[in-house]
Amino acid sequence: MKNRPRGLRFIKLVAFDFDGVFTDNRVYVDQEGREMIRCWRSDGVGLAKLREIGVKSIVITSETNPVVKKRCAKLKINCITGCKDKLSALKKIIRDENFSPREVCFVGNDLPDIECMRYVGFPVAVKDSLPEVLKVAKYVTRREGGSGAVREVCDLIHNAQKTS
Repeated sequence: MKNRPRGLRFIKLVAFDFDGVFTDNRVYVDQEGREMIRCWRSDGVGLAKLREIGVKSIVITSETNPVVKKRCAKLKINCITGCKDKLSALKKIIRDENFSPREVCFVGNDLPDIECMRYVGFPVAVKDSLPEVLKVAKYVTRREGGSGAVREVCDLIHNAQKTS
């Protein structure tokens, strides 16, 4: 892959925000008040490719909607929901797994993600992120959140590690 971002072959963990990354940042509410979201189906294939090469992944979100846990369970990815301090949660995971921050990628789209993005070795913003988030990123996806951005990041890392 030409012009591949540097540092991808060292990634051992990819941490994702959920809303705006796995989703298009919209929420659908029915007449009973139940919330539904829209996700990109092929993200699951990308996450499976990461597992295949031994790269771990996790969702860290402030969202408490049970749909997040259900989607993550279907994708076979761990998740921390209702997280008010994403950076502390991320630091604990990194410490528990005995990783270095430079071995971690964080994918975000909104202001609460900036601290985590500044902490890790490979910060990624989805294409439709806030301008403040785009400034922090080493890589900005070509795809928008909920439209293949997760798959794009997974493929980037997978391809970098399979060819190195």
